[in-house]
Amino acid sequence: MMVAKNRRKVTHYNINKRRKGEYFSFFLVFCLLIRTFAPAKRKEVMNMKHISKVAAALLAAGVMASCTGNQFKVEGQIANASDSVLYFENVGLEGIQVLDSVKLSDSGDFAFSGEAPEAPEFYRLRIADQIINVSIDSTETVQVKGEYPGMASNYSVSGSDNCEKIRELALRQMELLRQAIALQGNTELGIFKANDSINRLVNAYKEDVKLNYIYKEPFKAYAYFALFQALGNRLIFNPRTDKDDIKAFAAVATSWDTYYPHADRGQNLHNIAIEGMKNQRIVDAQNSELTLDASKVTEAGVVDIALLDNKGQEQRLTSLKGQVVLLDFHVFALEDSPARILMLRELYNKYHAQGLEIYQVSLDPDEHFWKQQTAALPWINVRDADGIGSQRLMMYNIQAVPDFFLIDRGNNLVKRAAMIKDLEAEIKKLL
Repeated sequence: MMVAKNRRKVTHYNINKRRKGEYFSFFLVFCLLIRTFAPAKRKEVMNMKHISKVAAALLAAGVMASCTGNQFKVEGQIANASDSVLYFENVGLEGIQVLDSVKLSDSGDFAFSGEAPEAPEFYRLRIADQIINVSIDSTETVQVKGEYPGMASNYSVSGSDNCEKIRELALRQMELLRQAIALQGNTELGIFKANDSINRLVNAYKEDVKLNYIYKEPFKAYAYFALFQALGNRLIFNPRTDKDDIKAFAAVATSWDTYYPHADRGQNLHNIAIEGMKNQRIVDAQNSELTLDASKVTEAGVVDIALLDNKGQEQRLTSLKGQVVLLDFHVFALEDSPARILMLRELYNKYHAQGLEIYQVSLDPDEHFWKQQTAALPWINVRDADGIGSQRLMMYNIQAVPDFFLIDRGNNLVKRAAMIKDLEAEIKKLL
């Protein structure tokens, strides 16, 4: 059995992933479950690619197919995909595994089969970056008909109620992403209003999905699937930061205990819910320390950050009022960090005398490494020891780094990276 590998260079540090050598959270693995195709423009806005070591340990066991000899089938046609390779992949707790593949003929016919799992399991059909998710919980035959390109949204499925519901969820997820991209790309709204609109949009979506998909039949595969939907790579249901989301995870876990008492996925959900409850106490404490006074935000126009720099001195973002500030969130361990730092140095050298300052927040977990990397940099370098679990990232709606914001001389947040086509031109406007 082949294991699909990602050979792309790491050029963005996703909030759901740590440095090489550290653990991956369950967020990253299950975002693979719900990944569907969206236009490349999505990367401008969300790029969207944490829980704890306990969560990483949950990835150790995958649900294996039973050895009973009972078979399931996934078959159908993908039109306009002649000579394309269609992959049939298992989306397990340990990641994606390629189970089979076929080079499609003019008819687009395909048929895959496998041993029926003892508990619901998840699979996907994939051509390039176009994905159709399916679930299997018996010896059923699932029929899929799609059209390439665009089969991620342009397909029908029959033979499985779970697969039909998963299709509904996938399409709704795409529409949610489309609306979020439109809001965040609307320069007339401004950053805070755009983020507020997106949050309200997501909250409404969550309530609807909880009512009609999760709590309605929590023992079904589609309820499990719904828990791990994402906006970009940001989990919509996040048990680390939301008490109500913990309840949703616990509800599905309890139902799976009843219907599939020995399923690893059910135990995984239980552990996630328990870990979420433990973490909630920490999150509540952090939130109490970082509670925002709305009037201060309105007055200052920016959420303040106060962190120690590489010389041990506290640096406040709001103390830079009167200067144009590039607020930059960065990870020096990324492969493209040297090139990006060179670009920032060129901007700094060119415009610092005219009033440009850079306030760079590092999320690197290794403090010694960070100090080495920033020793010769002329701008303000601070490090957030909370890393990817920092509440400051939530306040600024940071989904992946690098990400940056421009702040004018009056301490007003003007634009974020997704809204900027020419950074140098935008800086010159503010100086």
